[in-house]
Amino acid sequence: MSSRLLFTCAYDGTPYRGWQSQAGGGTVQDTIEAAAADILRQPLRIAAAGRTDAGVHAEAQCFHADVPDSCRMSPENWQAAMNAHLPATIRICGVRRVEPDFHARFSAAGKIYEYLICRAPVQSPFLYNRSWHVPHPFDVDALEAALKLYTGEHDFRRFAANRGNEPDDPPPDFYLRTIHSTDVQREGELLRLRFCGNGFMYRMVRMLTGTAHRVATGRMSPGELESMLTCPTGPKTRFCAPACGLYLHRVLY
Repeated sequence: MSSRLLFTCAYDGTPYRGWQSQAGGGTVQDTIEAAAADILRQPLRIAAAGRTDAGVHAEAQCFHADVPDSCRMSPENWQAAMNAHLPATIRICGVRRVEPDFHARFSAAGKIYEYLICRAPVQSPFLYNRSWHVPHPFDVDALEAALKLYTGEHDFRRFAANRGNEPDDPPPDFYLRTIHSTDVQREGELLRLRFCGNGFMYRMVRMLTGTAHRVATGRMSPGELESMLTCPTGPKTRFCAPACGLYLHRVLY
C-alpha cells in the first residue's frame, strides 16, 4: 500500500543536465530520486509535470511519488527531510497528499513560463546564468506586440525543436497549443516575459522568445512572424533564446 504525494520544487538549472533522468546521471530528477532513496532506504520513482532542458530553471516544478505506507512521515516532515538531503540548488517548497489517480503531468491544465532578458550595458554578476544578456538596443514595444501574435490556438510546429521521437504521420492536432496570454514586465533594465498556455513543446518558449526578439530588432517583420503561425509547414525558426533565461514559473491544476 502507498500514498501519493505531490511535491513542488524550485531549482537552479545551471549545474544540471536538465530535469529528466538519463544515462550518466547529473539531472534534477536523478538528484531528487537519490535523496528520496536515502530517506526511504529503497528506490522511489517520481513523475514530473514536464521536463526542463539543461540550464533551465524552475520556481515551481511539480512531481508526484507513491510513498509506501510503512513510511509514516507527514508531508511537512517529507519537505524537511528532502531538503536536508538535497543540494542547495534544489529546494522542496511544498508537499501535500493527493488522490491516487492524480498525475503531476496528466492532471495539469497548463503552465506559466517566464523568460528574463537583461538589457543593461553591463550585466550584473547576480544575473549571470539567470538571464539572457542583450546589451544592444531593441524596441520593447515591438517585442510585446510580437508576443501578442502568439496568443490563441495555433499550430506551433515551426516553434518547436525536434526531440527525435516525433511520429512520422502526426495527427492534425499534434502541434496545436493554446497560449492564453503573454505579458512583458519592465523592471528597470530587466524584462520579464510571461507565457501562459495549456502546453508547450520542446524548446518552444525559447524559440518564441528568440523569434519575437528578432522582430524587436527590426530584422524580421511582424507579418513574417505571423505567417509562421498561419503557414506551419515551412522551415522552423532559427532563433532560439538561451536556456539560462527560462524559468518554469507555475504548473496549473
